[in-house]
Amino acid sequence: MSIILRLDRVMADRKISLNELSDRVGVSNVNLSKLKTGKVSAIRFSTLNAICKALSCQPGDILEFIDDEEENE
Repeated sequence: MSIILRLDRVMADRKISLNELSDRVGVSNVNLSKLKTGKVSAIRFSTLNAICKALSCQPGDILEFIDDEEENE
């Protein structure tokens, strides 16, 4: 089972840059970049809340669950 981060897709849909999102959310570019590329193992609810507010989206727009067993069938 895997959780896939789709922040890059939502940012592209909203036409927002990493710098602009960083300013709105109050999270460093480095940390947002790691989220954007999926190179994190956890995310704080406060960060997820701020991102969703800044992008006017739901957590499900950013996070996607993939069942590895179904993917291999």
